[in-house]
Amino acid sequence: MKKRVKIPVAVLLLLGSQFAVAEGFDAKVEALVRPWANTLSNIIFYKIDLFGQDFPLIVLWLAVAAIFFTLYMGFLNIRGFSLAVRHVRGDFHDPEAKGEISHFQAVATAISGTVGIGNIGGVAVAIVIGGPGAAFWLMVAGFLSMSTKMVECTLGVKYRKHNPDGSVSGGPMYYLEHFLASRGAPGWGKLLGGFYAISLVIGCFGIGNMFQSNQAYVQFVIITGGESSFFADKGWLFGLCIAATVGVVIIGGIKSIARVAAYIVPFMAVLYVISCVIIIGMSWEQIPDAVSLIFSSAFSAQSVTGGMVGAIIVGFQRALFSNEGGIGSASIAHAAVQTNEPASEGLVSLLEPFIDTVVICTLSSLVIVTTAYPNGLMDEGLAGIALTSASFAHHISWAPYPLAVAALLFAFSTSISWSYYGLKGWTYLFGEAKFTEMIFKAIFCFFIVVGCMIQLSAVLEFSDAMVFLIAIPNILGLYLYAPEVKREINGYIARLRDKEKAAQ
Repeated sequence: MKKRVKIPVAVLLLLGSQFAVAEGFDAKVEALVRPWANTLSNIIFYKIDLFGQDFPLIVLWLAVAAIFFTLYMGFLNIRGFSLAVRHVRGDFHDPEAKGEISHFQAVATAISGTVGIGNIGGVAVAIVIGGPGAAFWLMVAGFLSMSTKMVECTLGVKYRKHNPDGSVSGGPMYYLEHFLASRGAPGWGKLLGGFYAISLVIGCFGIGNMFQSNQAYVQFVIITGGESSFFADKGWLFGLCIAATVGVVIIGGIKSIARVAAYIVPFMAVLYVISCVIIIGMSWEQIPDAVSLIFSSAFSAQSVTGGMVGAIIVGFQRALFSNEGGIGSASIAHAAVQTNEPASEGLVSLLEPFIDTVVICTLSSLVIVTTAYPNGLMDEGLAGIALTSASFAHHISWAPYPLAVAALLFAFSTSISWSYYGLKGWTYLFGEAKFTEMIFKAIFCFFIVVGCMIQLSAVLEFSDAMVFLIAIPNILGLYLYAPEVKREINGYIARLRDKEKAAQ
């Protein structure tokens, strides 16, 4: 999940002072939504004291589920990894199967929805708060989350709905509804599915839309001159440009989104990974000490409250917020895949938390621990993406520019993926007619412009809470479906092995 990071005060002032009307609207919306946002956030992100550390219950809820599914599925996140790679490579593609997009396009679309600003700035925040040891537990949490993703994406395909025009609709709305409907409670099933859909739509306008366009605007202003940039007081113009670009992509539906994601995701991931590797390589002499510091901090017995436990809490929180394992949103994209075997896409989804958290977040951590720590950058009061950017700039003065480009791409790709998640929540509520789809897409693009013009922190906090609220019924559903999913995946793997043996 793309958690918010601190934005330079000067840029905030520019954002907040563009139009008097916008300022008035901003204040009115804040006053209206703030009480609701505070109440809901206090409930969803309620914290308990764990060895002297505040631990959000929702993080514990997601973490326990990730551990359970990893053990219950017999560490399929390890055993099924090579099969996942082979599916993405197209080894088992069935051109006659139902669906709209390939395995590679499905995982690229889902990754584009999770890889974002949090992978750059959120990791830095985690290390500042939890110390270098948070990097280790972040990686562990990413590894465990692979199992949760596998379960929900298997269900997303198995209980998807095929529409008359050949399109597909799937996700937690449909498998939660099916579970209750198949047990004689269709009304309750529809109610639960509707609750998930409403929460998803609200969430997509916040974290999947306004926050992303706002962050993209801030990064663009910074790399084009800051306060002297032509766009410094023209958030509306930048917003219109982004909205037009997003609109061109999303108007074509999941096929268009998947095609764009299939190009953008590899490019932005490779750009960021190579940049990180270069910076880490330039601090090669610090690598042994950095690795030692990460492990010693991760298992530090000194001050169990602030040492090991603090690192675990912060690491798990950052990882689970980043890869969205347990939220169920990614299963909406995976449901559109062209396959007749639900388990095949469950296996493919293993790659998503691996790339998002185990690879990208770990590289971000190493950049900071190998550069910021030994060179005193941690003492300069930097936080979030500013700390990561300073670590890059320490070695190469112009390095923050490709970093900013990566951040812009992350924000854009997240927006197009979340537009599809929100659309499927919308059509679940209002039907699959093309007219209702166009209404949603128009509203989505409008909010992109709004996100660049004004700061609606209460709205963003409210949408954050709504997105994590749906993790509660989703995880419950995953527990109930667990035996069925286990049979589905084990049966599929056995059939593949039999086919390969017969072919030898």
